[in-house]
Amino acid sequence: MKLTRCLTALAAAAALSATFSVAAREYSVSTVLSDAFPWGQAAQKWADLVAERSNGEITLRVYPNAQLVAGDQTKEFSAMRSGLIDMAVGSTINWSPQVPELNLFSLPFLMANSADLDAITQGEAGKQAFAAIEKRGIVPLAWGENGFREISNSSKPVKTPADLSGLKIRVVGSPLFQDTFTALGANPTQMSWADAKPALTTGAVDGQENPLSVFDVARVDQVGQKYLTLWHYMADPLVFAVNQRVWKQLPEADREILRQAAIDAGEWEIELSRSAEAKRLEDIRARGVEVTELSDAEHQAFVEATRVVHEKWAPKIGAELIEAARTAIAE
Repeated sequence: MKLTRCLTALAAAAALSATFSVAAREYSVSTVLSDAFPWGQAAQKWADLVAERSNGEITLRVYPNAQLVAGDQTKEFSAMRSGLIDMAVGSTINWSPQVPELNLFSLPFLMANSADLDAITQGEAGKQAFAAIEKRGIVPLAWGENGFREISNSSKPVKTPADLSGLKIRVVGSPLFQDTFTALGANPTQMSWADAKPALTTGAVDGQENPLSVFDVARVDQVGQKYLTLWHYMADPLVFAVNQRVWKQLPEADREILRQAAIDAGEWEIELSRSAEAKRLEDIRARGVEVTELSDAEHQAFVEATRVVHEKWAPKIGAELIEAARTAIAE
């Protein structure tokens, strides 16, 4: 009888210990922007859904503003791969130095609109992009969106490639961006977003390119950016992802919670981002920004001027992936 009671007590203690070990799970989630932006809101939505669906047993702690990599957003993927970061909602642009295939989304003027972007991410090309990420030690779970990137400057309206000649344009730390703006005759200057606003304020750079959400929320018009061109030259998809070692340690039920919460958060954020575009543009115009919308002929001139970029980058991205993307758009 004593032995039975002893075994029962041990079993209860073991069960209690297991419960505590399961309950004490917290993971870091990196984002480049805060929850003032749709990007940061996507990460917080993911965290909220996971907390709710795991009954509080899994906590995703969001670290915005690239603080886990000291503001250098291009180091986020490497930090996650090495285990310094558990999870992230990251941009294909910032991860492209480590995953060359993700430069697909940065090819200038590849996609004309959101329908083209969806055709790529939700089709064979999207699967290939996710496979490229996974091959490098990160498990991608879902897509989000930072929006199509537009260009602004403090000097003049931009309607032709010639209008960009000599302008210093702040770009992210991706060689493809350097090549794109060099092909357009501009002077691309790489710097983090944390450094960009001071540089725009002092006139160290003349312009920048970002989605409307960033232009609006960050009030880029307040640092001299009075001319905005809607040229939709590239999209900026986001990826919800997890370090591979963290993923392998999770029970299957927890993986399913994380994956489905990421998918749901991504769909929620994409809808949020797109539905706000018209109002953002209206507000930007109301603040005195001169907005230029390109005619088909003006748009085509930029397409022609950047064909050389496609030719240079096709071997690095992969012909099969590019063909899958173009096929998806055509269909």
